[in-house]
Amino acid sequence: MDYSLGSHQLQLTTPFLEPEQARLLEQHLMQALPWRQERIRLFGRERLIPRQQCWVGDPEAQYRYSGLTLVPEPWTGPLAALRDQVSRAAGESFNSVLCNLYRHGQDSMGWHSDDEPELGPDPVIASVSLGQERPFHFRHQRDQYPRLKLVLPHNSLLVMPAGLQREWQHQLPKSRRVLGPRINLTFRRVVPVADRPDNG
Repeated sequence: MDYSLGSHQLQLTTPFLEPEQARLLEQHLMQALPWRQERIRLFGRERLIPRQQCWVGDPEAQYRYSGLTLVPEPWTGPLAALRDQVSRAAGESFNSVLCNLYRHGQDSMGWHSDDEPELGPDPVIASVSLGQERPFHFRHQRDQYPRLKLVLPHNSLLVMPAGLQREWQHQLPKSRRVLGPRINLTFRRVVPVADRPDNG
C-alpha cells in the first residue's frame, strides 16, 4: 500500500514475512540482543530515552545522535538474513539497523528526522515492525500538526524513500492503553567512518 507525503511515496507492505519467520524472529530478537536504555542529551540535559535499543551493523558503521556514539553489535544470523530481505524489497544496500524495543504504551519516540550526516544527504530508511501494533505519525518540518497517521501492524515493512527526511518528521507517540511489547527495526546505510569528510 502506498501513501503520499507531498512528492514522496511511502510503501507499506503487510504481511512482509512468512508468519512463522516473523514469530521466530521476534522471539530471537527479544532473547539474543543486548537491549539497553541509553542516556541522551536534549536541550542541555541528560535523560534516559523512553525505550530500549540496540545498534547492529558492519564494524565500520558507527552512528552518532543526541550526544551518543553507537558502536555496532555484530549481526546475528536471523538479523543478517532479514537485512538481505529488506535490502531487496527497498532497493538499497543496508549496512546497519537501529533496533528499538517499546515495552509498553509509555515507551515512545519523539518527533525527529533521520537526517544525521552519517546517513548521507538523502537516505532510504526501511522500518520493520514486530509485535504490538502502534500508531506512527508524520508532519512537515514547518508544520506543528501531523499530516499523516498510520498504524504499523505486526510483520510489516515501511519504506521511507530518498528525500523524505529533508522535509518530514515522524514520531511514535505514547499511549495510555495497556499495550504489549513492540520491536521496530530501522535499516540504514551508514557512511563508513573512514569515508567521512571529518576523517580526512
